[in-house]
Amino acid sequence: MWRISVALGLLLLAAGPAGAGLADQVGATFGLMLQEVVGAFPPIEGLVVTVDGDRLYMDLTQKDGVGPGQEFTVFRKGEVFRHPLSHKPLGRFEEILGYAKVQRVLPRFSEAVFIPLEKAPRVRAEDGVRITRGRIKVAVVAAVDLTKVRADLRRVPFMIALGLDQTKRFQTVDPSAVQELFLSRRARVEELLVRPEKAVALGKTLEVAGWLIPVLLDRRGVTYLDVTWISAVTGTPLFSRRMALTRADAAADQRFPWEPRSED
Repeated sequence: MWRISVALGLLLLAAGPAGAGLADQVGATFGLMLQEVVGAFPPIEGLVVTVDGDRLYMDLTQKDGVGPGQEFTVFRKGEVFRHPLSHKPLGRFEEILGYAKVQRVLPRFSEAVFIPLEKAPRVRAEDGVRITRGRIKVAVVAAVDLTKVRADLRRVPFMIALGLDQTKRFQTVDPSAVQELFLSRRARVEELLVRPEKAVALGKTLEVAGWLIPVLLDRRGVTYLDVTWISAVTGTPLFSRRMALTRADAAADQRFPWEPRSED
């Protein structure tokens, strides 16, 4: 919890002057979502118990933190490797077989669709499944503005990336590099939401596991921040949250570290 609080505080500190308005509110609102984003990617490891065609069943349930839409890496442990001098076992080689996207979570097991890697061995019972304990690498794209306000939202991906990094669960790509990639490929952020092959191809270039896409929209006079996580492995959405924009008055006098203060 304290890491989430730190990240929220840093998001607010990073927000710009009051004149920026909407961008500040987006940063503050995403700070309130951070705990849910982290909670969607718990570090879990388990086993495949059986395989039926393109479906596999894992010995993991809701009490382990499993939920529909999560994506697990499927792997097979190989031979033990040892220290060259002491010959003590240090670990085991692993081979990645593919990915499992959870469809159902039942009291004693969970069911997932298996997406195999090309030329990888067939998955079988006793193979391992996991959501990594290491940092998950993600790219934050420019905000998609579906409102009529047309505010300056250029700082939004930087604020969101800062919040994700400070949780210690994620590692973000420099948003400037993300923007340069889209410009060089003449790609649009909206394509990630409707073209899985595009999300996968661009994801390979940046070597990320996912894309975080912020969208601003109006519903009956209320402006909402909609955040969607698109897998860069399968191109499918894994996580989505929507929240009405909150105020960011506490950030009114703060700027990015590289910007001069108003009195300078």
